[in-house]
Amino acid sequence: MNPNRVVYVDGEFVPACEAKVSVFDHGFLYGDGVFEGIRAYNGRVFRLTEHLDRLYESARAIALEIPVSWSEMERITLETVRRNGLRDAYIRLVVSRGVGDLGLDPRKCQKPTIVCIADSITLYPKELYETGLKVMTVPTRRVAVDALNPRVKSLNYLNNILAKIEANLVGMAEVIMLSPEGYVVEATGDNVFIVKKSKLITPPSYMGILEGITRATIMELAPALGLTVVEQPLTRHDLYVADECFLTGTAAEAIPVVEIDGRKIRDGKPGKYTLELIELFRDYANSHGTPVYEP
Repeated sequence: MNPNRVVYVDGEFVPACEAKVSVFDHGFLYGDGVFEGIRAYNGRVFRLTEHLDRLYESARAIALEIPVSWSEMERITLETVRRNGLRDAYIRLVVSRGVGDLGLDPRKCQKPTIVCIADSITLYPKELYETGLKVMTVPTRRVAVDALNPRVKSLNYLNNILAKIEANLVGMAEVIMLSPEGYVVEATGDNVFIVKKSKLITPPSYMGILEGITRATIMELAPALGLTVVEQPLTRHDLYVADECFLTGTAAEAIPVVEIDGRKIRDGKPGKYTLELIELFRDYANSHGTPVYEP
């Protein structure tokens, strides 16, 4: 965090070094809360409506009543970017259950805590967007849908972190997680796509994935390249024999994958459709969004 940034905390904008939440906040104690990672490009917040809709849906799913209106949350988000003087930014919007006691009961938390941060982020080195990622599938399975639906973007990311630890142990930037049944679901922070015979294929939400905003954008842009978009279950075999593979996410945008579990994807170089989709997405993101500043 840049120390010169200001952060929104429960109605106030404070210097980043002074931004604090209580040690009794259940977001800190139990990961009880929801969040969104949002991007701003060229002075516009990309797909802010979709991100806020997902935030409020995640909150509803865990019976968390956000204490401000949707329109007020929009204002908070835009004002946080504005006060930091940013045109390109990564925005983290957090709503936790709030201060309570040391028990689990959410009824003991009287008021949710709202935090909004705007800064910059670099998830992967620039060269990996040109050469592609080498990834592997990991033993840590994604949480079952009937245990905690991954469509809820909650503050509890320990499942993903355990998989990230496995990535770190083998020196990989990213890994792919499987469902309890052994189907491909997602990376630790990104959605998974493959291209096979002019079809763009990605796991459906019911398999246990977060319905990514970047994922949805790529699915909208793909037909312009002659790709047919298909949502269907994928196995590791499907990844190994794909024509192309790439990952998408708000922080990652879209990044090629060139090797999985030691198997090269085709010739081991980023695919044609992947590179075209990356360019399409960047052009689209830089020209669409909710304006931060008055024209």
